[in-house]
Amino acid sequence: MTLPLPVRIIPLAVALCASACVPPPNAAVPAVSPVASATQGVPLEGPGLVSAADPRAAEAGAQMLRLGGSATDAAIATMLALTVVEPQSSGIGGGGFLVVGDAAGSVDTIDGRETAPRAATPQWFYVDGKPLSYGEAIPGGRSVGIPGNLRLAASAHNAKGKLAWRTLFQPAIRLAREGFAVTPRLNSILAAASRTGALDPDARALYYGAAGLPLPVGTIVRNPALAATLEAIAARGADSFYTGDNAATVAAKVGTSPRNPAPMTTADLAAYRAIGRPAVCGQYRAYRICGMGPPSSGATTVFAILKQLERFDLKTLGPANPVSWHLIAESERLAYADRDQYLADSDFVSVPVAGLTDPSYLAGRSALISEGSTLPSVQPGTPPGAKVAFAPAPLQEEHGTTHFVAVDRWGNAASYTSTIEGPFGSGLMVGGYYLNNELTDFNIVPDRDGKPTANRVEGGKRPRSSMAPTLVYGPDGKLRLAIGAAGGTTIPAQVAKAIIGVLDWNLSAREAIALPVIFAPGGDVVFVEKGTRLEQLIPLLQQLGHAQVVARSPSFKANAIERVGDRWRGAADPRSEGAAIAP
Repeated sequence: MTLPLPVRIIPLAVALCASACVPPPNAAVPAVSPVASATQGVPLEGPGLVSAADPRAAEAGAQMLRLGGSATDAAIATMLALTVVEPQSSGIGGGGFLVVGDAAGSVDTIDGRETAPRAATPQWFYVDGKPLSYGEAIPGGRSVGIPGNLRLAASAHNAKGKLAWRTLFQPAIRLAREGFAVTPRLNSILAAASRTGALDPDARALYYGAAGLPLPVGTIVRNPALAATLEAIAARGADSFYTGDNAATVAAKVGTSPRNPAPMTTADLAAYRAIGRPAVCGQYRAYRICGMGPPSSGATTVFAILKQLERFDLKTLGPANPVSWHLIAESERLAYADRDQYLADSDFVSVPVAGLTDPSYLAGRSALISEGSTLPSVQPGTPPGAKVAFAPAPLQEEHGTTHFVAVDRWGNAASYTSTIEGPFGSGLMVGGYYLNNELTDFNIVPDRDGKPTANRVEGGKRPRSSMAPTLVYGPDGKLRLAIGAAGGTTIPAQVAKAIIGVLDWNLSAREAIALPVIFAPGGDVVFVEKGTRLEQLIPLLQQLGHAQVVARSPSFKANAIERVGDRWRGAADPRSEGAAIAP
């Protein structure tokens, strides 16, 4: 088993502005606890814990916990800091999903997914009557959805926040104003994504040198434009992002983009709302699994993968047995086939969520799986409540995204996945932040075989997402695990694999996240993580009937917090630069 590297902690001392519930600017910042405790475990009765894909962002969240903030406060501060230090993956120019649970097991979810402008039509990505390729559709204005993260943050803060709104912004403002170091990951993605990362002159000036090369690792980047944007929102609230100068600038940037200009209006931004959705929960063995419903495909797909495996003795098989990975792949194939057929924005199409998570339906799907053979092909099932027959859509690759989790002194947990979609989103920059390219998560071709697809573009609609922020509750009703991942369509596979690692194989969350990933998205091809023991198992998987097993380089990034006895333990993906930080 490949075990994770030691979690790397980079403390960040941040002076906090005055507010009714935080110290004045000249007050001493609370001392940082020894950071090793984050992975060894911190007491449940302590201030809490944060895990994120960048230690500077995790530290921003931990500061909120030190000040007596809630898990929601910490998650929002982490999201804002990631806007600064992880511009390639997430931020206020994008959207996200938040799953919040309290100590009693009550779970709420907020949908901050981007929406298409009202002018959008099913042929949104067509030029001269022909669809753009996925790569052609990304750069510029046509891929930009109305950002949702700040409306999500405001809604969550109103319901679950304890600190003043402006307090949550101070770590991110300081990072943007005083500067942050370019990490190896940011440098490599800047090099690989120069087409979008440097599309906008402001972005090119910020992240690339005079010769057009990305800034070297260790270079200190200061983003005063973003600091000013964050200061304005901190002072005037989220509405100032969706109205006034910022909204006008966003609409103009999208409409006048040198690549793929598209109609977006200030009315589109002003009309955006984050939506509270019912949590999607189900029972896997003795555990309750809760996640985000449509337009996310995360909860239904994760749960289907798990539930279809429930009749198999995964614990006895263990993580070293190729049969375990064969079974996981077969379950993924079935779950992803249903995902591609049925999942979309439930405000626009009828999504049979109850049917897709119905134990009897999933038992029938499970019956198709065999320990000793492979299904020659997979088709979507017909879950209870499936009223409209949409055509299944071909899988489209997604990239980018980030996930972070927080728990607080009251036992509340926040699992938040945030994204601008591809590396640096659309490549368009406004006020120091990148605008997303989330609309390419819609099906570019709106129909198939003469039938409409559920995830076609429509004005005001939210594109289907793979993001899967998840909470797992134990038999005692207490939180066992808060987890999520980044990596596009692989996200449900990553999350389900990690849950199996913790619940069935008795691994720590760190070990479970570090397990190699197998990804079987509905078709005949199974992908395994290159350079891991799964690559060595390819011949054995082929003997079980998987004719096309392809090893590919990893692009995974998961974060989690688990409860073990009387302690919280943090976990960050060893493939990432992430960290878990205790206040």
